[in-house]
Amino acid sequence: MGRAYAGILGSLAFALLAVRGAALGAGVEGTLAAASGGLFLFAALGYLAGQTADYLVRESVRIRFQAAMIEFETKQKTEPTQPRPST
Repeated sequence: MGRAYAGILGSLAFALLAVRGAALGAGVEGTLAAASGGLFLFAALGYLAGQTADYLVRESVRIRFQAAMIEFETKQKTEPTQPRPST
């Protein structure tokens, strides 16, 4: 998820800063420098946010799975087993 978030936030920052520079009538070099800086900054922030979200989701799923497996194993141990009917 980190790479996806980085791509989205970086591209969005670049586009917004380029439009801002064009709307204000700023020079091309200054606008592109600011947009490129924003791209790298927000791409880094997006990567960190995506990696954090990925970790939190994976950890949540792992904890729930382990709890379900413990519950299943406990249930299997405590339930009396029924003999199979003969055919």
